[in-house]
Amino acid sequence: VVRVQTLKEHRKYKKHIQQSTRFKAHDEQNQCKVGDRVRIMETRPLSHDKRWRVVAIVEKAK
Repeated sequence: VVRVQTLKEHRKYKKHIQQSTRFKAHDEQNQCKVGDRVRIMETRPLSHDKRWRVVAIVEKAK
């Protein structure tokens, strides 16, 4: 599961709010670990709710 965080501004109060969206992504080589930063791309449906796949690991977890 890949979590994508976005920073949005509240319309009325102009406060910055952090929102996150979760995508289920397929990792063919099983290389990803918890905390890694990855690049994903949309693909055909691989299962009931998996429509993304991992393209590359941008940064390894510390």
